Amino acid sequence: MDEAAVRDRLRTVEDPELGDDIVSLGLVNEITVEGEEVAIDLALGAPYSPSETALAGEIREVLVDEGLEPDLSASIPDRDDVTNDEQVLPNVKNVIAVASGKGGVGKSTVAVNLAAGLSRLGARVGLFDADVYGPNVPRMVDADEPPMATEEETLVPPEKYGVKLMSMAFLTGEDDPVIWRGPMVHKVITQLTEDVEWGHLDYLVIDLPPGTGDTQLTMLQTMPVTGAVIVTTPQDVALDDARKGLEMFAKHETVVLGIAENMSTFACPDCGSEHDIFGSGGGEEFAETHEMPFLGSIPLDPAVREGGDGGTPTVLEDGDTGDAFRTITENVANNTGIVHRRGVSSGRASETPSPDQ
Repeated sequence: MDEAAVRDRLRTVEDPELGDDIVSLGLVNEITVEGEEVAIDLALGAPYSPSETALAGEIREVLVDEGLEPDLSASIPDRDDVTNDEQVLPNVKNVIAVASGKGGVGKSTVAVNLAAGLSRLGARVGLFDADVYGPNVPRMVDADEPPMATEEETLVPPEKYGVKLMSMAFLTGEDDPVIWRGPMVHKVITQLTEDVEWGHLDYLVIDLPPGTGDTQLTMLQTMPVTGAVIVTTPQDVALDDARKGLEMFAKHETVVLGIAENMSTFACPDCGSEHDIFGSGGGEEFAETHEMPFLGSIPLDPAVREGGDGGTPTVLEDGDTGDAFRTITENVANNTGIVHRRGVSSGRASETPSPDQ
């Protein structure tokens, strides 16, 4: 079987999210056939995304049925064609910003559980606590080991639950207030990202401070953010602020991967009934109104607070709340893949001359 025949067989594999076959979508970068061995490079950009893993599995099955031995790899041409010197964080495949319009909605909880959840799937993950005014991620993962410094004066981040960590909390006293103006924020954010030995990462999750201030603007202007997750609670006040965050990302042409609703229904362990303490369904309705993906709801569960205070992410625990975090994690990974595949497909479509040309 030659390259053309392999390509024809791949036309039977459809991308369920984009609604066409992977060849027509331009998701097959390269095919090399040597006897019964076939190497295929695919435009897949979200490692350990359940939907991309399933897609790769279907491709393998199609080729094995033809008596071939498939060797699959993945790369995003536009990004991989840029030299390391031209990139910020060249060894990080995806930067995921976790944001909220206001404080107190559990943004850091979602960021910590997202990072731990991606690591649980098998991905190489970093977590950057960019909330310079109130960094608390180290407590939430029970990490008290400070970063090590190299001879080149770069920082080697500590690791917990398979996640590399960096936070301003490592560099200040436990009770020291952080009082900085905009230029100082810009400088420290740059140092804590570019001067850190992150290594090769599939995902770098960034826990942004609440609101739409200097830190958020610095990140969006200097970092190659793949997409953002907006965290809200169901009530109208939180949704009003979430809308401001949505507008901020739109102005900077940053893709929003979805809306996560925290502190949803409370299931009373004593009476067995459910209580909508902060309202119900507001996050899902907000996502629908603004035509954004809804990532899922996290119940109001004391175990989440206990996990945060005790340093054990709930996503690693059994139970309904752990399942809720795992669903959000998988949806974030899947939507990251859609962003990349859609970008490759639309880019290659624009390169194809129309019949009139």
